[in-house]
Amino acid sequence: MSEMKINFNVPPYTGKELDYIRRAVEAQKICGDGEYTAKCNRWLEERTGASKALLTTSCTHATEMSALLLDIREGDEVIMPSYTFVSTANAFVLRGGVPVFVDIRPDTMNIDETKIEAAITPKTRAITVMHYAGVSCEMDVIMDIAKRHHLAVVEDAAQAILCTYHDRPLGAIGDFGNFSFHETKNLSCGEGGALILRDETWADNAIIVREKGTNRTLYKMGKVDKYSWIMPGSSWLPSELNAAYLWAQMEMADEMNEKRLALWDRYHSAFADLSESGRIERPTVPAYCKHNAHMYYIKCRDMEERSGLIRHLTQNGILPASHYVPLHSSTAGLKCSRFHGEDVYTTRESERLLRLPMYWALTEEDQDEVIRRVKEFYQA
Repeated sequence: MSEMKINFNVPPYTGKELDYIRRAVEAQKICGDGEYTAKCNRWLEERTGASKALLTTSCTHATEMSALLLDIREGDEVIMPSYTFVSTANAFVLRGGVPVFVDIRPDTMNIDETKIEAAITPKTRAITVMHYAGVSCEMDVIMDIAKRHHLAVVEDAAQAILCTYHDRPLGAIGDFGNFSFHETKNLSCGEGGALILRDETWADNAIIVREKGTNRTLYKMGKVDKYSWIMPGSSWLPSELNAAYLWAQMEMADEMNEKRLALWDRYHSAFADLSESGRIERPTVPAYCKHNAHMYYIKCRDMEERSGLIRHLTQNGILPASHYVPLHSSTAGLKCSRFHGEDVYTTRESERLLRLPMYWALTEEDQDEVIRRVKEFYQA
């Protein structure tokens, strides 16, 4: 086997991160909610139009905050796709909730909006959507269903920073939006996330929940004259060092986004012939959706073919990656959730999908090698 030379992911790094971390250390304010946390929160509010944005220790924790703010209780049901990261479901299971999975669309890999309404029961409290690869779910339809049935909408926008649906930023269309700044994401601080609130009436409680269930932050803001334990919460406020690292990338977000989109376009053009001949399928991006090139994937004929392509790429020093095993078929999913309707596409499409190396520092030379090796496999 060749020594690995083209990784699946390389965390983004602009060169300013260490300087900003040093400034935070010298300011003797490293525990969070300092200068850089404020800058990041403000950037998120400006770019999404949200009433309030709060950095968190992860997207997982932002989703757990959403479940806590919604007061999800034992037996409450939350409709979501099975093709998503485990945190999308875990956040509600930890509160006693029951994920109710519905099938996905084979074109975008997002929740099938036409399957949602039939899954609603008197126990349904919320709909959680996940914008796969930064391509939006059909939010107008979903928000209409939620409004008619008096349900909350939680957007798992972990992959969707700087993405839009009909020119509206993702993460701020639903009641709650959750972003990720994990090292695999377009903007990163290693581990981190953000909670986005469309309605400012949730803001004070969100701040309390993030600060261990106390109104300590409100006290520091001068909104109360002393602080105490107010409601259940946890320690979900990130270090100022994480925020300083993240701010360096937020400053360059548009430049980084443009570079990724250019790489995505190169993949897409290069594989047009394989797609037109029916050997693979390429991603679908509806015209009214603006994505962020979070990933580039192709779909093979089936799992066996995908396994063969993975072996071929790996033997030639390229590290690709498959993605989620559908949650409803997992050990925990079989115990804690249920699938409504028929699994027509979720499992089948998940077994075909293969993600190719995609990161800000990916060179065109390395990308050309990935393209060459994929084509080589299909010409064999």
